[in-house]
Parts: sequence; C-alpha cells; structure tokens
Amino acid sequence: MENSAEMQRFIEQEQQKAMMSEMVGKLTSVCWDKCITSTPGSKFSSGETTCLTNCAQRFLDMSVIIAKRFEMQ
Repeated sequence: MENSAEMQRFIEQEQQKAMMSEMVGKLTSVCWDKCITSTPGSKFSSGETTCLTNCAQRFLDMSVIIAKRFEMQ
C-alpha cells in the first residue's frame, strides 16, 4: 500500500513539473511575441524589459486566478 501512495505522489509531482514547464513555455512564447518587435541585440531595451516584466506578471496572475477557480469547483 505504501508503494502505491509513493507512486501516486511521484506521479502528481511529475505532472506538476510538466504543467510548470508548459506554463513557462507558453509565457515565454506569448510575452516574446508581444514584447520583442525587432531583432534583439545584446540587451533588451527599457521598453522591452518593462513589457516582458508586465506580461509575465499578468500571465502569472491569471494562472493563479484560474487555479483558484478550479479549486472552488
């Protein structure tokens, strides 16, 4: 029985890792496409930096709101 519980915990952890990886990939893709409008140089411009920061924050905020909604159901 304990092996089964350990296996279940392992599977849940791996699923969470996969979801986080997918979220980071989506965040990167969405924010990059939105904020980087020209060929990037060695540094981001201040506008690009601000856009990326705001985009990532909004993405994470919405992810939390969505997760809380699913918990309520």
